[in-house]
Amino acid sequence: MAISEQVQQRADFIGTQVITRSTGKKLGVITQLWVDVDQREVAVVGLRNTLVTGDERYMYLGNIRQIGDVILVDDETAIEEIDTYDFSTLINNEVITEAGELLGKVRGFKFDTSTGEIASLVIASIGVPLIPAQVLSTYELPVEEIVSTGPDRLIVFEGAEERLNQLTVGLLERMGLGIPPWELSDEEDYIPKTASTTNQLGPGEPTTAYAPARQSAPAQQAWETEAWEAEPVPVERQEAPQQQYAYQEEDNWSEGNSSTPPSPAEPNYERDGDVWADDYEPQELKIPEPQKIAEYEREDF
Repeated sequence: MAISEQVQQRADFIGTQVITRSTGKKLGVITQLWVDVDQREVAVVGLRNTLVTGDERYMYLGNIRQIGDVILVDDETAIEEIDTYDFSTLINNEVITEAGELLGKVRGFKFDTSTGEIASLVIASIGVPLIPAQVLSTYELPVEEIVSTGPDRLIVFEGAEERLNQLTVGLLERMGLGIPPWELSDEEDYIPKTASTTNQLGPGEPTTAYAPARQSAPAQQAWETEAWEAEPVPVERQEAPQQQYAYQEEDNWSEGNSSTPPSPAEPNYERDGDVWADDYEPQELKIPEPQKIAEYEREDF
C-alpha cells in the first residue's frame, strides 16, 4: 500500500475528489473530517456529491490508497455505514487554559495523512473556516498542550499562549484594531456580569423609611443671629393725596395769604342807568289765610 507520508492541513484536504482505481468512478468530494478526540487522530472522512449538495457518506481514512490532486480508493466498497456520534469535527471548539483564560476557537488542524495523527491545532478569535486567514490572525497550538477534552471545548496547559506560533497576521491586527483574546486586560470584556439582586425587596416587604435630613446646629444658630442683629430699615410715611389737599386748602385760607378769595358781594340794585334804582320800595309779604290755603290744595288735586 503506497501512501505518501506527509502532514497536510485540513483546509487542503477539504474539496478533494475521491475516485476509484478500478473503474475511475467519482465517488464524491471530501466535505468533512471526523476526529477521534481520545486518540487525537482523524478516523473518518465525509463525502458528498458536491461541497454543498448531496447526502453525506462516509469512509475510513485507512481506505485511502493514494493522495495527490485526487484521492484514490480501490473501489466503491470503500464507502461504508459509519456512525459519527462518537467523533468530533473540532471546528469552532473553544480552547481554554486550566486557569479559565480563553485562547480562541479551533478553525482547523494539521494531521498526518498516513496515520491520521493530529500534529497541531489552528486557532483564531473566530472558529469559522470560511473566513479567509488574511482577515483573521491565526495561531498554531501543538496538540501536546491539550490536557483534557469536553463537549465543544479543549483544555490546555496554563501558559500555553506563550508557546503559540502565529501563522498569519489578520487585517484587523494590521490596522491596530484586533488583539488576541488572551491579551484582554480584564475578563469582564468577554464574560458578561449578571445584575445583583441582593438589594431587591421581596413581595410584601415595606420600604425603609428614612428621616429627613436636619440642618446642623451651627448653621441654624448663625442664621438666627443674623436675623436678630439686622437693623430695621426706616420707612418714610407718605400722606394720602386727600390729606395733602386738605392741608394745602387750609393754608390757602390762612391769614395773610394774598390768595384768599373775597366773600360773595350782595346784589347791587342801585346800578347806574337802572330804571328801577330810584323807584324800588320794599313790599310787605302777605301770608294767605289757612282757609284759602286749603282751597288752593283742593283745586290742585
